[in-house]
Amino acid sequence: MINMEIAEMILTEAGFTVETAENGRIAVDKVSASGPGYYDAILMDIQMPVMDGYEATREIRALPEKGLARIPILAMTANAFKEDELAVLEAGMQAHIAKPMDVDRLLKTLASVLAAAG
Repeated sequence: MINMEIAEMILTEAGFTVETAENGRIAVDKVSASGPGYYDAILMDIQMPVMDGYEATREIRALPEKGLARIPILAMTANAFKEDELAVLEAGMQAHIAKPMDVDRLLKTLASVLAAAG
């Protein structure tokens, strides 16, 4: 929860509007209930209660509304090994951000992913 609060503060100060979800199930439900374009990107914690970030990402990628299924997803995780980065990409996420958070890297990665999403 502390990492989520820190990320929210950093992103809000950078000019982003932020919504949070306490677990993967809530994240999937929020995305499912939204319309295409409502969310520009998702920062997905890998280790969450109820539903982890991998499963939540797979459910979002399987949504029938393609505008929702294609939302860029960035993993945020303490797991920083190469195999963890590969697992993130295989699950359908666009980027991997290791904890503890490096603010510059977070903002640069987010900007890069958003630019690529067009």
